[in-house]
Amino acid sequence: MSIWVKICGLTTVDAVETSVAAGADAVGFVLAPGSPRTLDAPSARRLAERVPPTVETVGVFRGQPLGEVLDLAVRSGVRSVQLHGDETPSDVAAARAAGFRVIRAVDAGAYAAEPEEARVAFAEDALLIDAADPGAGATFDAAPLLAAPPHRPWILAGGLAPDNVERLVGELGPVGVDVSSGVESSRGVKDLGLIREFVAAARRL
Repeated sequence: MSIWVKICGLTTVDAVETSVAAGADAVGFVLAPGSPRTLDAPSARRLAERVPPTVETVGVFRGQPLGEVLDLAVRSGVRSVQLHGDETPSDVAAARAAGFRVIRAVDAGAYAAEPEEARVAFAEDALLIDAADPGAGATFDAAPLLAAPPHRPWILAGGLAPDNVERLVGELGPVGVDVSSGVESSRGVKDLGLIREFVAAARRL
């Protein structure tokens, strides 16, 4: 099965269109404050409207109240929400009830410390395992994942780039990958050539 690929932190029409043409399965728009990639809802909507229905549009949130998340998600027109924060299982359930697919993002260390009953309680649509500082381009210690891999399909993020994604997919076994800074020429500025290279490299296995 072909690996699922998300290109995140998109801010321009060119980057969106390149990601779609390269074969990305999803594109992400940062709707959390404090990132060089942050968009307001109207800007995200203008980009999301250029994405065909076969490609998932994801709003990325970090530590924001659920009401704010849902309001921004509705106004931006995304179909999925990616939650980095202290959301509870009831928050995930509420977002799903509002009609959104939910990607729960958790750093590798926190995931390793979660008891299995807590993992099951979230009932998210997709699990994303990331570095401690999302979007910073840093990898994480994969030893805990190798020792106790998730018992369900999961998405890998954190420090991925065209020159390491094939190896890390082979070593860790995710069903999907999520990249942002690894396809940038400078922080927050997407490199169209790197986007194409990343999608091709992720699917090389």
